[in-house]
Amino acid sequence: MLSDPTESEKIDFPKTLDIATVCVYGLGILSAGLFLFLPFVNLLHPSPWQRWLGTIHGFGSLLALVVIVYAGHLAFPLLRGSSKLLRPMRTLTFWATVLAFLAIATGNLAYMRYRADLEFGGARAWLKENSPLGQYVLMEYHEFSVLFTLPLGVACTWILWKYGDSILDKANRPVLTVTCIALMAMMFFAMGGLVSGLGVAKIHAL
Repeated sequence: MLSDPTESEKIDFPKTLDIATVCVYGLGILSAGLFLFLPFVNLLHPSPWQRWLGTIHGFGSLLALVVIVYAGHLAFPLLRGSSKLLRPMRTLTFWATVLAFLAIATGNLAYMRYRADLEFGGARAWLKENSPLGQYVLMEYHEFSVLFTLPLGVACTWILWKYGDSILDKANRPVLTVTCIALMAMMFFAMGGLVSGLGVAKIHAL
């Protein structure tokens, strides 16, 4: 007796769905792992400064970017008034601010080497002489834009913890709007800082 094809499809469909879910999560985890592995390529660089300072700053910046971008994306549904996101958003914004501080701190560590004289192989002096646009466009933007992530993160963290759940009240709607826009701006500056930093490192390493 022939079986009904619709019944076999109903039986096999959940299995197919499980395989698809495993593939999506597997590829997502693999992609994130490869992305976070990017700073460790600096360990293969011939310059000892790039090996250590580049790796430390690269890993700190990349980790900060992941958390800041995640917080920036959650700011969109929070702006629409999603109450479920408010509690995890407070914690996430706090850690995004801490990581932004660590990324800036490790960046200043690498920046000291970056500003070395040309006779010592300083990247800034080499860029000014050989690729001035790399210094006056990419690096100038990189130097100042990433600094905005810290005050924005501190302000958003303070506001979210001070107001608590009351930030979703109608009277506090302007405060919520400004906070979410600030989180989006923080995400923008973090992404721009990473791209410009990678661009400068591609032209001349430490």
